[in-house]
Amino acid sequence: MSKPQIPEPARLLISCLASEAELPGTVSQILVKDLGSIEEAIGPLAFNFTSYYDAEMGRGIRRWLWVFSKLVDRADLMRIKCLTNQIEQSYTVGAKRRINLDPGLLTLGSFVLATGKNNAHRIYLGEGIFGDLTLIFRNGTYRPLEWTYPDYADAELVGILNRLRKSYKWALEFQGVLQGR
Repeated sequence: MSKPQIPEPARLLISCLASEAELPGTVSQILVKDLGSIEEAIGPLAFNFTSYYDAEMGRGIRRWLWVFSKLVDRADLMRIKCLTNQIEQSYTVGAKRRINLDPGLLTLGSFVLATGKNNAHRIYLGEGIFGDLTLIFRNGTYRPLEWTYPDYADAELVGILNRLRKSYKWALEFQGVLQGR
């Protein structure tokens, strides 16, 4: 029989896609009120992997990544995605979103995104939210899976996540979470 164990907390990242350069700053401040301070803001990064969002958000979409200071319980991913959905909705004009917010949890072994879209490889978390195993850490780097979106498989973003993993591991060691491992 397996003995249930609560895993170490995860590093929360939120990806923001927007074509309006002023929106991410405003949205990040709203998130800080609910999720705590941002340790690092990355971006804007080029987002030229798909035109999927262009009709809704306009051309010239860029990505911002916000790395939150406080490590979070992995069970909070569903609640955080519900929060980001509410924020997206508050910035929707007509039926068009002006921003796309994707929270993800970075751990030593994986990077998991939250989504409202079901698929065979996604695990239901509750309230219409699924966890999408996007990258796994093997042989010194995060690696994409057959279903990983091209932007998350991109070498630049993987490099950023690898760097963030090092600081996350240091944070776990500093908190004494990894003692004896």
